[in-house]
Amino acid sequence: MISRRRLLLASPLVAPLLGAQAEAGFEPLFDGRTLAGWQVREGPSSAFYVEDGAIVVHRSSNYPTWLSTTRTFENFDLRLEFFLQGWSDSGLYIHAPEHGPPSSTGFKINIFHQRDQMPKPESMGSIFPIVAPRLVNVRNQGEWNTMRVLMDWPLLRVWVNEELVQDLDVETHPELRHRLRSGYIGLESLSYPVRFRNLRIRPLAPKEKWEVLYERPEDFSKWFVSEGDPKFEALGEVLYADGSGHIATKEKFRDFELQLYIRADQFHNSGVLFRSSGEGLKGKRYEIQLHNVPEAHYPTGSLYSYQRARYPQIREFEWFLMQLWVKGPDCLVRINGETVLDYDRLENLEAGHIELQAHRPGKWTEFKRVRIKRL
Repeated sequence: MISRRRLLLASPLVAPLLGAQAEAGFEPLFDGRTLAGWQVREGPSSAFYVEDGAIVVHRSSNYPTWLSTTRTFENFDLRLEFFLQGWSDSGLYIHAPEHGPPSSTGFKINIFHQRDQMPKPESMGSIFPIVAPRLVNVRNQGEWNTMRVLMDWPLLRVWVNEELVQDLDVETHPELRHRLRSGYIGLESLSYPVRFRNLRIRPLAPKEKWEVLYERPEDFSKWFVSEGDPKFEALGEVLYADGSGHIATKEKFRDFELQLYIRADQFHNSGVLFRSSGEGLKGKRYEIQLHNVPEAHYPTGSLYSYQRARYPQIREFEWFLMQLWVKGPDCLVRINGETVLDYDRLENLEAGHIELQAHRPGKWTEFKRVRIKRL
């Protein structure tokens, strides 16, 4: 009589799962039966489903739909398998944001069927569409492929079918060094029935040290009204702003990286002040303008009265990611992964407050996940 264990091991769907569980230090990201621990982003709930022990991309799901883990990860060793048959186009996201394009704020490892003899920035295994892989060794005739991703910032290595295809120090790459250093893991849909299975991960030691400025109502105590009569409300994870005036952090910061998500009313006007004296527009400060009008004198991302930004690709009423680096005389702003301002002539090098502005009554602005890292 065949034992139950031998019967299970003989199953092509169960055996890989047992092997994954046996790897020391790894935890499964996919249970082989449900999408527990995952959520569909920017698309219908039918975009991804489970069949025969694999996550399947539905043909009708279409871009920009993607499937995201419900947890975020910083440094990790990730293993998975993907199945291609004929023309296929997909991708693996790492360090993907809560809002905004995953491939420009985080990283996209391209999954493509074509066996390019001369690797390109859009080839299978590329850091799409920027860094070509060392080689292309994809199996595309109804076969499973293996992938391993080792992210230990600044090191990023990728293996496909056990061959090293990427070996990067992302800090040395001008187009990658400002990408998010933590975020979600995601599977991209481009309406091809790509399959994924045996997703498992081994988290590695974190390296980032962030200070939370606002994530929940109790964080509102870290701020004070610095000017005017602003109407700021702590609404769960969202900090709502209306009226006219400013709030400022109680702490001061000189060199830092600031990250926050922003959403606003149509034609709103607001701003983020830094190295300020804590008096709003009455005192010493620099201001990054938030004004979603493409032809405005200083649109979103501009260093107000110093340098106009290139207008970012943002949509009204939708959240976008803003990243601000300030170090010595340098100031850099990225919106949804696009560098819109790079300025190197700041004269005030003293530590100051971070301030949030409510500029026009009746034109609301919302902020969330406001955090800062000292440099």
